[in-house]
Amino acid sequence: MTRSSPLLLQAFYGISSPWAYFGAERSKAVADAAGAELVLRPIRIIEANGGIPLRNRPDSRQQYHAVELDRWRRFLNIPLNLKPKFYPCRTIEPAAQAVIAAQRAGLDAFAFSFAIQRGLWAEDRDIADLDTLREFARATIGEGGAELVRDPQPQDIRDEWLGNLAEAERRGIFGTPTYVVGDELFWGQDRLDFVERALAAASLRETA
Repeated sequence: MTRSSPLLLQAFYGISSPWAYFGAERSKAVADAAGAELVLRPIRIIEANGGIPLRNRPDSRQQYHAVELDRWRRFLNIPLNLKPKFYPCRTIEPAAQAVIAAQRAGLDAFAFSFAIQRGLWAEDRDIADLDTLREFARATIGEGGAELVRDPQPQDIRDEWLGNLAEAERRGIFGTPTYVVGDELFWGQDRLDFVERALAAASLRETA
C-alpha cells in the first residue's frame, strides 16, 4: 500500500537555542533518510510550561550550561563560540518570523534557518539585525527570500508565530528543540536516535 498521509517531523525550536543549532543538520538528515517532511516551527521560550531564560537561571545552572556546550561542540565537531558576541539576542522575532515566511513561500527554510543559527553561534553575527538577516537570505534562498525579511511581518506570519507557541503549550512542550513525530515528543538534540526510530516505525505503519 502507498502512504495515506505525509510523514512529518515537526521541529519546535528557538532560533537562538544552541541545542537547536547542534541538532539542526542531523534532524534534517534524519527526516530526509526517512522520507519525511521537516516542518520548522520556531517558537520563543515556553514560560507557561516552565521554560526559563538562561540569564534568569541560577549561576550554577548557567555555568554548567557552558560546560555542556563545550562538551557537545567537541563531541559533535560543530563550531560554536561559548560566549557569542550577540547572545542573548536583542530579539528573535524578526529572524524566526522570516523563517516562517520562507517556509510558507515554499523556499528552503531549513538552509535559511541554519545560516541564522550558525551566524549567531559560530560567526558572531547579530541575528536581530534586518540587513544581516537579508544577507543570510540572499545566500541561501535568493533575493526573493531577502524580500521576505520584514519587521513587522504581515499578520498571517505573526499569527503563525503565535500559533506555534500555542501549539507547543498545548502539546506540553517545555524546552527546545523538541521534535514531534505524530503525538510523540522528543526533547533535545541528543534524542535524535529515538526520533529516527519513531519515524521508521511511523513509516511502517503508514505503508502496512
